[in-house]
Amino acid sequence: MSPEAIRTYRPRNAAQVLDDLLDEPSLARGVVHHEVIPSRPARFADMPEWLDPRIRAGLEQRGIEQLYSHQAQAIDSVRRHEDVVVVTPTASGKTLCYALPTLQAMADDPAARALFLFPTKALGQDQVAEFAELSRAAGLAISAATYDGDTPAPIRSAVRKAGQVVVTNPDMLNSAILPHHTKWFQLFEQLQVIVIDELHTYRGVFGSHVANVIRRLLRLCAHYGSNPVIVCCSATIGNPAELASMLTGRPMALIDQNGAPSGERHVLLVDPPVIDPSTGARGSALTLANRWALPFLRAGRQTIVFGRSRVAVEILLTGLREALREGFGPRSRVRGYRGGYLPTERRAIEHGLRDGEILGVVATNALELGVDIGRLDVAILAGYPGSTAATWQQIGRAGRRLETSVAILVASPAPVDQYVIHHPEFLIGGRPEEARLDPDNLHVLLAHLRAATFEMPFEPGEIFGPGPVDDLLAFIAESGHVRKASDGRWYWSSENFPASEISLRSAAPENVVIIDTSPDRPRVLGEVDLFSAQVLVHEHAIYIHESIQYHVDRLEWGERKAYVHRVDVDHYTYANRAVTLKPLDVFGEAPATGGRRVHGEVMVASLVTLYKKLKFITDENVGWGPVDLPEIELQTTAYWLTAEDAARGWQRNELDVALLGAGRAIQTVASVLLMVDARDLGLVSQVRSPHHEAPTIYLYEAMPGGVGLSERLWERHEDLISAARELIDACACDAGCPACTGPRLEPDVDAKALALRLLLVLETPAIPRGHASESASPTTGLASASSVPLPA
Repeated sequence: MSPEAIRTYRPRNAAQVLDDLLDEPSLARGVVHHEVIPSRPARFADMPEWLDPRIRAGLEQRGIEQLYSHQAQAIDSVRRHEDVVVVTPTASGKTLCYALPTLQAMADDPAARALFLFPTKALGQDQVAEFAELSRAAGLAISAATYDGDTPAPIRSAVRKAGQVVVTNPDMLNSAILPHHTKWFQLFEQLQVIVIDELHTYRGVFGSHVANVIRRLLRLCAHYGSNPVIVCCSATIGNPAELASMLTGRPMALIDQNGAPSGERHVLLVDPPVIDPSTGARGSALTLANRWALPFLRAGRQTIVFGRSRVAVEILLTGLREALREGFGPRSRVRGYRGGYLPTERRAIEHGLRDGEILGVVATNALELGVDIGRLDVAILAGYPGSTAATWQQIGRAGRRLETSVAILVASPAPVDQYVIHHPEFLIGGRPEEARLDPDNLHVLLAHLRAATFEMPFEPGEIFGPGPVDDLLAFIAESGHVRKASDGRWYWSSENFPASEISLRSAAPENVVIIDTSPDRPRVLGEVDLFSAQVLVHEHAIYIHESIQYHVDRLEWGERKAYVHRVDVDHYTYANRAVTLKPLDVFGEAPATGGRRVHGEVMVASLVTLYKKLKFITDENVGWGPVDLPEIELQTTAYWLTAEDAARGWQRNELDVALLGAGRAIQTVASVLLMVDARDLGLVSQVRSPHHEAPTIYLYEAMPGGVGLSERLWERHEDLISAARELIDACACDAGCPACTGPRLEPDVDAKALALRLLLVLETPAIPRGHASESASPTTGLASASSVPLPA
């Protein structure tokens, strides 16, 4: 044993360490909220009588003699061929909810097949190992294998022919399985169970694409005569049954009463101290996260620290190791874990965490999803992960069955972080945010209609998605890709391979391909839509892919290719986009306090002229450069509010500042409520909109056609205004800052006071909801949906 492996720290439990930390004034004053979640006993249910004795014996061999109540409810529903969505916390045993029905199906009929969909390769490989152990324990010879980009060609052939459980991801299903379904006829003919894990990750454009991939999958299943049951698993979100139904096109039974036990959990929300009240500048979240983590590591408590990016992980890891070296702590037992590590390294770290050899790990969200690393004592989050679901998945990494655990969220200065940290009810006990997708987005639907026609001809009047698709196929036929034959059916008639042209993560049919020239043989990193390419892959941009930085050497705009090479720098780039917006159509309109609220279709023209280099953590501007790209247009959907009544008597320059500050606050809370990245919603404010001839704030969806966010914002207008006012009101700055009203463009103007003044006039007085009434739009006939209250 090496000298460093000898414990030179003082072992104590997590609760004792936390008490000491809270006695330290410099740390305690940053605690905005401290919640103690009491322990919860397990709720058990008996094994169902229909479960095969071999499976029951295998479970007993692993120490499982009873099921948790949610597991029993799920497998009984699946047994009755009901589609289900299971929503329970991390490490509550969701795997058995789909593994047991799958094992039973194959015990009854060895020819049965199952398809497991996971969003990441690592998670898929982890679940194959878990399923293989369960089947071995039951004495069942079941072939389970991953089918992803890393699967060698000879193994791919074996999986196609003999794989009883095929574990893959949506990208492979889209491009490698569905178009070649004739090679997979054993799978499609005998498919009995489809599992969609990490359901909450399928939202926005990605979710809209995956919903269409599922449509294509179920269409082929019907062709081959199978009718599989679907089991979805999700972290906690506000609308799991609705999301699962939108994704699969089927009604789903919701199972959300968790039967697994948990020990007492302390959840602390921590805000770095304000360094400069005039600008609102705060201390580093990374430095503060390390200060909270070190005492737990020195006390021998297994600790995970989450960073938002690869750079953050390396900064955190270096800081912890240096501090432990100075303090003679367990330095070699603290490891990093992120994208870019070799699979063997990652498996070794996972194994080390499970057996206790590794004491601490600093990770990106690669460890947020369900990879099996056992249960740790402490989870520290350096920055809000972007959604309540992701936050609770990271928090859930800590908490052995009946022991006390600690979770600490250290906020960054970002506006979303500041909103969440000062609204603890949003994270704890409140209604979680919603996940939205729109499978009927025309850009997305047309792409998959092409792919579905390639896979199998369409019958006249056949339904795909919202209704019969003859008119859409006739539109595609104009470009020569499909044709209507004499039998009335629609056939693919092009040499192109349509599925390969679909990027599941962008809506536009035309994308910029990103090519990494770092290795000997250049490789394709990914692609982005044209609208995003302007700001992400302009020349000299720092493009971040899976937390790794790349420098854009040149952008061939005409060829739609960006050439990059790998770098490691201490800054990122931010491009200034000049945007003009013109409404095209109104889908819904209703009166609102101080003006009107509207949602509809807009045309956004975008021109990028320069970029800035900003330091990580501090956002200090360290340089700039020009961008020479043509203007492009985006047709999308938007939510907007007018302030004709609220803005009477304002000076023009003050109104300009107030609209922009209020708009930025609304943009921040909108991204929190709808579980999207703030960059998915663009902001335009106009002192006098040509369309309404009134002061107007627009939030537009930054993807072609939109994915349904704007309609939901229109419905939740009152909540947005109230939450934006609360965000600015609670900010510790003097006169506006990046955390509330955005960067101060005019130092002598009090942006905070002006934005608050406007929002207070726009905010609906607190009256019982039953007394409020709103009219339908006379032009559209759309009644306004009732607003859903914020969890405040």
